[in-house]
Amino acid sequence: MKYQQRKKALVLLADGTIFYGKSVGIDGSATGEICFNTGMTGYQEIFTDPSYFGQLMVTTNAHIGNYGVNDLEVESDSIKISGLICRNFSFTHSRVDSDSNLFDWFKKHNLVAISDVDTRALVSYIRDNGAMNAIISTDVDNIDELKKQLAAVPSMEGLELASKVSTKEPYFIGDENAPIKISALDIGIKKNILRNLSKRGAYIKVFPYNSNFADLESFNPDGYFISNGPGDPEPLKEAIELAKEIIKRDLPLFGICLGHQVIALANGISTYKMHNGHRGINHPIKNLLTGKGEITSQNHGFAINREETEANQNVEITHIHLNDNTVAGIRLKNKNVFSVQYHPEASPGPNDSVYLFDQFIEILGKNKEVSSTL
Repeated sequence: MKYQQRKKALVLLADGTIFYGKSVGIDGSATGEICFNTGMTGYQEIFTDPSYFGQLMVTTNAHIGNYGVNDLEVESDSIKISGLICRNFSFTHSRVDSDSNLFDWFKKHNLVAISDVDTRALVSYIRDNGAMNAIISTDVDNIDELKKQLAAVPSMEGLELASKVSTKEPYFIGDENAPIKISALDIGIKKNILRNLSKRGAYIKVFPYNSNFADLESFNPDGYFISNGPGDPEPLKEAIELAKEIIKRDLPLFGICLGHQVIALANGISTYKMHNGHRGINHPIKNLLTGKGEITSQNHGFAINREETEANQNVEITHIHLNDNTVAGIRLKNKNVFSVQYHPEASPGPNDSVYLFDQFIEILGKNKEVSSTL
């Protein structure tokens, strides 16, 4: 597609601020909470991450699309972002193992995307003013109508989105003869989480977001997992009750991102909406148990209350985010329950935190050995 053929487009923020750009060639409008990701690579994984459902993505890397798309490099069965805002959109790509270009992939999924936006200025504005709802559109001459559409978009705070991305029916991942069995609650699970568990000798049954303890227990698992996902954790009452039941029965439990927040809520620790969240693949974490630093992949707009976590006698903070000292990991004292706010399954990387999967599998193996002797 030639540059001069592209239509004008815009980003309209909830506070009335407008940034102009050009359409990549798909007409229409898209709404959602605007956020930004600082990763230099991995755009296809970002676009298919269920945790981004309902969000307009601003990519800070200047070039998007230059290495095309590969059908295997996805975190779910479809694009999950509401729309894309970038600086330079590449209609051609130069990677040998690409299956297609990014434009054709967007066209297939009817995703509205705009480029030629001053993303440095836009990201700076979001950093200063916080995440807010926005609309992107090629209908640049009808601002009043766009404002009406934007006003109807619900706030991310208090919004339950797990039901929009969760599986409708249970399914299995891995080798059914694997030594370890895990029941996983899907509240927006990424495929690479399941890959990391299965390649470590686990057979996983994945359950819908509103499943109860009896549902997950029916698989007779060695342990339980609560996934990442989009939206506010507080409306996830079924998931919180499930976590409470697993903890009450003293069973192994691991949670990532939204799952981490659910486990915190199950222990009476509240969550809050962050000013603009953490999204990228270069976030520094300190492991308080080892004293070591980890560079991590993150994607969350909510966090757990640090003061309440420190005051909870049953909970220990295991990881902190070094940029703002928010809680990045917890574990329950005297129980095999732990969680992290970031993504140890990071794809395309970094891989500093994959040891957490090893740790979980080791716990399940030891627990199984103890159970077999009783």
